[in-house]
Amino acid sequence: MITEITGKLLNRQESLALVGLGYVGMPIAIAFAQKGLNVVGFDTNKNKIGLYKKGIDPTHEVGNEIIAQSTVDFTSDETRLKEASFIIVAVPTPVNDDHTPDLSPVESASHIVGQNLSRGAIVVFESTVYPGVTEDVCVPIIEAESGLKCGVDWKIGYSPERINPGDKKHRLNNITKIVSGIDQETLDTIADVYSIVVEAGVHKAKSIKVAEAAKVIENSQRDINIAFMNELSIIFHKMGIDTKSVLEAAGTKWNFLNFFPGLVGGHCIGVDPYYLTYKAEQLGYHSQVILSGRRINDDMGAYVAQNCVKQLISADISVKNARVVILGFTFKENCPDTRNSKVYDIVKELREYGIEPVISDPYADIVEAHKLYNIHLSPLSDIKEMDAVIIAVAHDQFSKLQLTDLATMYRQSNHENRVLMDLKGVLNKDEMEKSGYQYWRL
Repeated sequence: MITEITGKLLNRQESLALVGLGYVGMPIAIAFAQKGLNVVGFDTNKNKIGLYKKGIDPTHEVGNEIIAQSTVDFTSDETRLKEASFIIVAVPTPVNDDHTPDLSPVESASHIVGQNLSRGAIVVFESTVYPGVTEDVCVPIIEAESGLKCGVDWKIGYSPERINPGDKKHRLNNITKIVSGIDQETLDTIADVYSIVVEAGVHKAKSIKVAEAAKVIENSQRDINIAFMNELSIIFHKMGIDTKSVLEAAGTKWNFLNFFPGLVGGHCIGVDPYYLTYKAEQLGYHSQVILSGRRINDDMGAYVAQNCVKQLISADISVKNARVVILGFTFKENCPDTRNSKVYDIVKELREYGIEPVISDPYADIVEAHKLYNIHLSPLSDIKEMDAVIIAVAHDQFSKLQLTDLATMYRQSNHENRVLMDLKGVLNKDEMEKSGYQYWRL
C-alpha cells in the first residue's frame, strides 16, 4: 500500500530533503533523486555544496559522473527545507576529547529543521545516537523552534544509517533498512518511503528507542571482536607466533568469526560504543566488556609506534631522528575520510621518541588532514631515504606495491635490515623476509 506522502513524493507533488550531505546523506539524496523524486540536498558547508554543484564528489561514494547527472537540488539555504514533507537528517555524531557524546551536530540540525518545518511533515533521523536522543533531545528542540506539536502537527521517526564508506558491495539499496516511527501510521509511511530506494527490504522496529539501540550495538559488537583480535596479536607477538597465520588456520572452522587485528578509528566503530556506555553510566551501570575493548583498540596506535622503535633498535638504526614513513592516514582503506583516524596516534607516539614521520596517502582528503591534524601529506613519489616503512592502511594501491617500489623508499646505503611494518598484512610475509626486509605485522 502506497501511503499518501509516498504517493505525493513519487508524483513530484512534494519534496524530500536531506540535512547533511556527507558519506551518509549524499548517497541517500542521490538514490531518491534517481527514482524521480524532487530532492533538496541541504548542508551548511557552502564549499561542499559548491563542489556538488560542479559535479565533484569529495567523498568518492558515488562518483563525479553520477553527481553531475543528478537532479538533487544542492543548497546551503536552510529555508528550502520548508518545501519538504519528508526530511531525513544525516549529520555526524562524534565524541568529545573525554569520550562523551558530542550531540552538537544533531542539536544544530534540530534547530535548523525546527525553524523551517512545515505542518504535516515527517522528520527522520539517521545519525547514530544512544537510545532516547531522538525523542528526548531532538523533538523538544524542533517543537520549540517550530511552535508545532510532535505527534499532532508533525511526526518523528528514526532509521539508523548503515552505509559503509568505501564499500562498493554493501550499498544503500541492498542493505536491509531498519525503520521506526512515533506511531503506526508514521512507521508505515517511513517504511514505504525508504522502500522506494531499498531493494533489500525494511525491518520495522518496535519503537524509536529499539531502532537507536540496534544501531549502536552493531558497531559495538564489531569493536569488541576487533579488540579481541588486537589482544591476541599482542599475546602472539610475545610468543613469537604470526597472528595472521593463526587466524587463517582457525578460520577453517565453519563458525569461527572472520575478524582481524588493526587500528579502529572513524566515525562509527571507534565512536558508537562510547554513546552506549555513556547512557549506561547515566543509569548507574559501568560497562566492563565494551569499555575494555575500547581501551585495547584506543591503545593500538601507541603499540604500533613502540614496536617500530623496537624494530629500529633491532636493525641497529638510531631511533632519534630516524626517517620513518607512514603509508595511509585515512581511518579505513580506499576512503578519503581522515576523521578520528587512529594513524594519528602512531604519529603522536613516534614524536615522543624524537621521530617526525613522513606521511603519504593518495586517497586522503589533503585539506581535511591539514585542518584536523595539521598534517602535511607527501606524494608517494617523494618517499626516499627511509629507515622504516609503516603500511598503516590497506589501500589497494599499497597492496599492489612491488619489491622494486618498496626498494626506492629506503636509504640506498642500507640493503639489510630494512624495517617494514605491514599492519594489515597486505604484502606476502615470506617474500618480504626472503628479500631482506625486517617484516612485522599485527
